[in-house]
Amino acid sequence: MSLQTLSEWLRCPNCFRPLSPAGPLTLRCGAGHSFDVNKRGYVSLAGGSRRLIGDSAAMVDARALFLATGWYEPLRERLADRVAAENPTRVLDVGCGTGYYLKAVLGLSPGVSALGMDLSPVAVGRTVSGQDQIDGLVADVWSPLPVRDSSADVILNVFAPRNPLEFHRVLREHGMLVVVVPQASHLKELRTSGLVLDVPPNKGDHLSATLSPAFELETRDELSYSLHLDQAQAAALIGMGPGAHHTDSDALTLQLSRMQTVTASFELLGYRRISI
Repeated sequence: MSLQTLSEWLRCPNCFRPLSPAGPLTLRCGAGHSFDVNKRGYVSLAGGSRRLIGDSAAMVDARALFLATGWYEPLRERLADRVAAENPTRVLDVGCGTGYYLKAVLGLSPGVSALGMDLSPVAVGRTVSGQDQIDGLVADVWSPLPVRDSSADVILNVFAPRNPLEFHRVLREHGMLVVVVPQASHLKELRTSGLVLDVPPNKGDHLSATLSPAFELETRDELSYSLHLDQAQAAALIGMGPGAHHTDSDALTLQLSRMQTVTASFELLGYRRISI
């Protein structure tokens, strides 16, 4: 990360003018709005108009612990292959988490410039740590993105919220939006026990409807397999998701003592940006 490469992604969240370096750790727009860049290599442009709650440090730690087991490696490899087919030079990861999927993309697409965006400063800090190719942005996906027009060849969106019109704006012409959503059977054993939140049925079909007419579905892959988890792995899987806010620790310990096999089931959807 450098201040120059970071600025080349960004626009001012107040007036939407391009941001440029203006000192060792400062970005500024032509209207004089300035923003401090964290020494860890990212900038926060989330604003304060809404009550913004990103993943906590405990949730990010749980995600890192679970992903390190390799159980989601098949999904990671499939996603990286899909992005590499686009031969991108600039990739934006919206909802980057720990950077697990983005780093796999960079492994197959050397020379790519990447921006990892998340609402959680802890997550963004984890994504950019030790990564020269990745710049970091803390921002709210539901607001106008502080990202320049047509600045990305590919947007990644893995288990994260979406803003279709803003995604359309920041993607180049005919760019690709790659989305991963859970299928109805994903983690069904944990959902039956009340340990994770429900997955709405037909999530992929609903997503395609909400992205129209800005995006056209081009590829659709399904991936399902069984996870044979020990208690610590299952606890990390639960702790890394939104259900972690609603789970009683004593009930969790009791339930996980009986849990061994869990279904992982995903849809990987590739949407082509079209003119509107």
